[in-house]
Amino acid sequence: MLKRLMLAVWLLLVVNLCLAQPPELPDFADLAEKQGSAVVNISTTQVIRNQSLTHQFPFDENDPAFELFRRFAPKQFPGIPRDQESKSLGSGFIVSTDGYILTNAHVVDGADEVVVKLIDKREMKAKVIGADKRTDVALIKIEASGLPVVRMGDPAKLRVGEWVVAIGSPFGFENSVTAGIVSAKGRSLPQENFVPFIQTDVAINPGNSGGPLFNMKGEVVGINSQIYSRTGGFMGLSFAIPIDVAMEVQAQLRASGKVSRGRIGVMIQEVNKELADSFGLSKPQGALVASIEKGGPADKAGLETGDVILRFNDKLVAQSSDLPRLVGNAKPGSKASLQVWRAGTAKDLTLTVGEMHDEPINGRGARRGKLAEPAPANRLGLILAETSAEQKRQMGIRHGLIVEEVREGGRSELRQGDVILALIQRGVQTEIRSVDQFNGLLAKYDKGISITLLVRRGDNQTFITIKGVEDK
Repeated sequence: MLKRLMLAVWLLLVVNLCLAQPPELPDFADLAEKQGSAVVNISTTQVIRNQSLTHQFPFDENDPAFELFRRFAPKQFPGIPRDQESKSLGSGFIVSTDGYILTNAHVVDGADEVVVKLIDKREMKAKVIGADKRTDVALIKIEASGLPVVRMGDPAKLRVGEWVVAIGSPFGFENSVTAGIVSAKGRSLPQENFVPFIQTDVAINPGNSGGPLFNMKGEVVGINSQIYSRTGGFMGLSFAIPIDVAMEVQAQLRASGKVSRGRIGVMIQEVNKELADSFGLSKPQGALVASIEKGGPADKAGLETGDVILRFNDKLVAQSSDLPRLVGNAKPGSKASLQVWRAGTAKDLTLTVGEMHDEPINGRGARRGKLAEPAPANRLGLILAETSAEQKRQMGIRHGLIVEEVREGGRSELRQGDVILALIQRGVQTEIRSVDQFNGLLAKYDKGISITLLVRRGDNQTFITIKGVEDK
């Protein structure tokens, strides 16, 4: 009896397993049908005008052969036009019923004509209201009314692993729908300091730029902007601008045609574990101030090189990439509070936020003049020389030692031409004024200890950690 009961239970389990349906994948059909009508195709034309025929022809205008060549060249050489047209494609999405459309700045950059094609096949010329290259967001407008619009979502509520959908025109194939998941949030990309990108594995290709990224509620959470690729095509790494960032930009573009950003006049670097130990921080955090613009907001507020900015306007600076976004969002002319870590303690400062210029201020070149007589190599395997008055004037520094040579076996972290400005150990920063002073400081440290140096390299300043000081 027991055996029969166990057999019956086993058979029941087998039947249930056979009848069990595999988990269903999300259905994107309703989302695509409802939201696709607000997605547009954008085509741009840029006219590249030749300066004159003399750039095309091998004759001077005064040469008798010039007129003959000019007359016959168009027939003989049809591939040499006077004007050339460059065309490109992108995507966008409608954010207001009266024709405002969001896209990428690089889609409309330099365009002489922008044409928007709606899902109902209507084509209209668009006016560029404004474009912000720093975030790669542009706002354009067509003359229309009663248009379908997208709904905005909250990127902060996105979760890694969540399904997302892109609609756009890859390679000109209009209203193409692709799907994937959120791979990461808050990504920082090289030269992109103002955007915490959403990384996805949604298939994005040329032509998708400027198109919307939807969550499963049909809300726009981002603008598809970039891909990482070795071939120019999709490789599973796509990046979108969070829609809250884009909407802040479009509000300024709609109001004034440009974006105003705050600045405080500092150069910063990431705080790694070695730098955190050098400055007496319990963990790597904040933005390390490597240099300060003379006369800038930070300089006037008393910020110092070697300070670690922990908070800006009461918002945590968890990593250095957080600071440019926080400062950029601050209104120029407003007061801002900072919490900095200096010499092992936290300190509060207040500054007046400046305004970021479109073009960066060029730093002065650090031309190397005649160096003083070289000193013997020190414990780091470096031959150092004290800076002359002329070198200090050229580089805009008050003190420092020039690295003349890195001996074989010396510290490869430093390079010939670097200028050592300060030494930091256990949170204490010491300005370096002479070779004897610097070598005396090194002599005090036990073997294997790590130190941090503030170094001028070219026009920039950076902190470099030397791990395990040894005798050379």
